[in-house]
Amino acid sequence: MPWFVLVVSGICESVWAIALDRSEGFSRLIPTVVFVIGLVASMGGLAFAMKHIPIGTSYAIWVGIGAAITAVYGMLSGEEAVSLMRILLIIGLVACVIGLKLID
Repeated sequence: MPWFVLVVSGICESVWAIALDRSEGFSRLIPTVVFVIGLVASMGGLAFAMKHIPIGTSYAIWVGIGAAITAVYGMLSGEEAVSLMRILLIIGLVACVIGLKLID
């Protein structure tokens, strides 16, 4: 269960990061509300997971999931350039996250 919660909280990290960008400095209501909900869910899930998974592993996985999803979203939305190197590096990031799970 802690691993599932950690993955979901990593997904919520990307949700709040994207919502923060879309909130335009907290001037738009819906993205601001999504940001707050995503932030609370993300931090709450991370806190729960850290009770059962070592801090370094849980934090690295949480950040890795959030960063990978947010980077892919940026490319799909056209806000970031799409390149083979960027895609390969994101794949490498995901591989490292999976590796941390496998060795734990």
